[in-house]
Amino acid sequence: MGFTFQFILKLIATMFLSVILTPLLKLLSFKIGAVDRPDERRVNNKTMPTAGGLSIFISFTVAVLWEFNNTLDSQRVWPMLIAAFVIVLTGLMDDIYEITPAQKTLGIILASLVVYFIGDIGIDTLSIPFVGSFQLDWLRLPMTLIWILAITNAVNLIDGLDGLACGVAVIALVTIGLTSYFFLPTNGVPLAIMIFSLVAAITGFFPYNFHPAAIYLGDTGALFLGFMISVFSLQGLKNATFISVLTPMFILGVPITDTVYAMLRRYFNKKPISSADKMHLHHRLLSLGFTHRGAVLTIYALAMVFAMIALLMNYASAWAIVLLVISTLFGLELFIELIGLVGENRQPLMRTLKFVGNRRYRQNVLKKTKHKNKHEKK
Repeated sequence: MGFTFQFILKLIATMFLSVILTPLLKLLSFKIGAVDRPDERRVNNKTMPTAGGLSIFISFTVAVLWEFNNTLDSQRVWPMLIAAFVIVLTGLMDDIYEITPAQKTLGIILASLVVYFIGDIGIDTLSIPFVGSFQLDWLRLPMTLIWILAITNAVNLIDGLDGLACGVAVIALVTIGLTSYFFLPTNGVPLAIMIFSLVAAITGFFPYNFHPAAIYLGDTGALFLGFMISVFSLQGLKNATFISVLTPMFILGVPITDTVYAMLRRYFNKKPISSADKMHLHHRLLSLGFTHRGAVLTIYALAMVFAMIALLMNYASAWAIVLLVISTLFGLELFIELIGLVGENRQPLMRTLKFVGNRRYRQNVLKKTKHKNKHEKK
């Protein structure tokens, strides 16, 4: 009870530290040129400061060092903080100088190598139901790098509206924290402490970032949040099972969905995968008439649905999980086609459903016609 009360006080202190730092970092952003100027791809119509992620990073770092000052695990905490610093530095360079995608990727890979080699964070084995368990061996490093790169970039891509990435990150982190606390057999409590410390730091920043935003996360914050979420989710994947892999994928369903369909959209339109466009999930909702806040709240709701499904998976049987995944993918594809995320003319599922419906309708009409003609003959 005493530990819980002290921890809550530390979370409140972390939140207030973030509240105090954010206005100062807003001024610093303008001083160092970390700003987002309006253009055809932006939704802002004035120059905005973009180094807000520094507030979250500093508050989180102070909270972690404060919490683990007596039992600082050099094998876990220090590599994570060093890697986070590399990520934040990479994002800050992009916010100031707009570095290339290749340079950003290099920064993410360097940070990933720190947590992999020094922190020993990675996927060792993979267990698939009805198939068996496999040692990844030489695949351990590439699988870990792909996971971190994919999640980090997915969260970065969704940072397109005021408060969007922050809100989705909080929903994902709270779900990962609960999953770690209740379902992770080892190191679950220390991991949950770090996760909720990050949630507290985001909470303090959030009022400045929600619409109308006074400061943006920038790549400084978006890359940092994506990286930390990917590393936290990896903690439960050392000996990965079907459920342990699916759980973080569903928790991060919104950014993963947006990224996957963005890649498909660019492939179909014969454009480079790294090219930018205004067809992301939040852009489509705005084009359909949603207000700025309405689009953000809709995506929050979608993220919460994914989070609830992820939590349910920890209680369901293998066959129930399969049915849950199939039904979720079916509903998701229908939603994606309705909003035109890949393109307004790319609706394979809806065309199939229309064809089946029209065919059934024609069959019913034909039966009624035959019955009517038969009745008239009599």
